[in-house]
Amino acid sequence: MAIEIKKIDEYKVAFILTKGSYEKIPETLGEVVGWLMTKDVEIQMPIYGLYYNSPLEVSEDELEWEVGAAFLGDLEGEGRVQIKTVPEHMAVSTVFKGPFSEANSVYGSMLEFASKEGYEIGGPVLESYLNSPDEVPESELLTEVQFPVVQK
Repeated sequence: MAIEIKKIDEYKVAFILTKGSYEKIPETLGEVVGWLMTKDVEIQMPIYGLYYNSPLEVSEDELEWEVGAAFLGDLEGEGRVQIKTVPEHMAVSTVFKGPFSEANSVYGSMLEFASKEGYEIGGPVLESYLNSPDEVPESELLTEVQFPVVQK
């Protein structure tokens, strides 16, 4: 597993911020992507999940997370779908191969690497889902895991 520090360019996302079980992720992602597909924009990067807390810290109904996708174009949010611009930033990044639910197994190594390189974590973890369980077996799923970082 290769871990690196890399620059992430600014991008716009359509997303839904919610609370509750991670079991709602597929349905919520479908809602965002379906909404984007009705708009005159180009979907840019793999869909993502951003996780503000952990099941190790809070109960399932208190989990806070967002899911969404980047796009090119101009949009305003509607209903539950919100729009934001993610500013350029640095991130510690790696690609995990295996079930989406096990991607968190690389978090510790990433935090250690960032610290060793003179960085500290500057925000919540983002997981970009690079392929789909509809296309490949669970063992072949790829998740890019990123933590924003700032120099110490």
